[in-house]
Amino acid sequence: MPKSYLIAAAFSGMAAVILGAFGAHGLRGHLSPELMTIYQTGVQYHFYHTLGLLAVAVMLRQWPGSKALRWSGNLFLIGIIIFSGSLYLLSFTGMRWFGAITPIGGLAFIVAWLMMLVAVWRDSNGGGKRPS
Repeated sequence: MPKSYLIAAAFSGMAAVILGAFGAHGLRGHLSPELMTIYQTGVQYHFYHTLGLLAVAVMLRQWPGSKALRWSGNLFLIGIIIFSGSLYLLSFTGMRWFGAITPIGGLAFIVAWLMMLVAVWRDSNGGGKRPS
């Protein structure tokens, strides 16, 4: 399981760099300053939560049986797709209704971090499984 999250984090990081570079070099002058700011927010949160996903992958090596960490990883992926994806789409299309689904991705991010906290809390209280 950690390998799949490492692969997802590597792919997500690569995509964030590509989208960030595209925004910096390919979109300047094509988007209004407001839409450019929205796009940059999507890239910024994409990067931050890719690092969270990478942390999940590393933590799963220590606690491979943690369901909370698996939830965290899945929610990071869902959040990246919904939060950043909706901001990318809003920027490209100007269709404001994409912004209405962005908070769903934000909620996924919040719960992902919460699940990471739960996993660490359980381990610190003797509930984690360590490899022998």
